Amino acid sequence: MEQTVENWCAVIPLRAGSKGLPNKNTRLLAGKPLYRHSLDLALSCGASQVVITTDIEEILNQSFPSNITLVKRPTHLCADDVAMAPVLLHVIEASACSGTLILMQATSPLRQAQDIKKSLDLYSNQDFDLVMSVTTADNGVLKWGTVKGRQFIPIADPSFCFSNRQSLPPVFKPNGAIYVMNAQWFLKNKSFVTPRIGMIEMPLDRSFDIDTAHDLQHCETLLLS
Repeated sequence: MEQTVENWCAVIPLRAGSKGLPNKNTRLLAGKPLYRHSLDLALSCGASQVVITTDIEEILNQSFPSNITLVKRPTHLCADDVAMAPVLLHVIEASACSGTLILMQATSPLRQAQDIKKSLDLYSNQDFDLVMSVTTADNGVLKWGTVKGRQFIPIADPSFCFSNRQSLPPVFKPNGAIYVMNAQWFLKNKSFVTPRIGMIEMPLDRSFDIDTAHDLQHCETLLLS
């Protein structure tokens, strides 16, 4: 089943609180606030609407063009331990955005237009509920397991625990930069969890997530190089 990607909406979540780097979403990165990198990319890639969900008064008090919607995030959705799913559910309901949407976290400023295009193309041409960006990870995790009592429970194929690393299949992890889905599907599913997840790979040098001052400096070096 082919999905439609016309008039897609970008959702950018911005929370004021950050223990690793206070006020990180509004800190300057290569000459402009961190969140503007995601906002400007969404607009340049053709987003018909950008929804910013935030409790940052500095942003809520700004004037933006009509295609940028500000949603004031409720206090109960601003705590450190709040997952992204309820935040996104609130955004969809509060902004009435519909159709295809892309969740773009501001802390992933190194994504590029080609990454957005690949994600939309895959979502459009394949039968996935969700398409997300990933990057390579250490395949040694396939040898790991959890413990129940005194029992070791492999997280993957038990044979991987006794295989040479070179023989293990490649492993990828979400990098948090791009999540594409249908707004109505998410409202019904109330979660990102689904067996039908597509992925586009992004290189490590575009997959950094900013959480500390060192991360911010490293990303700036990459952007300006």
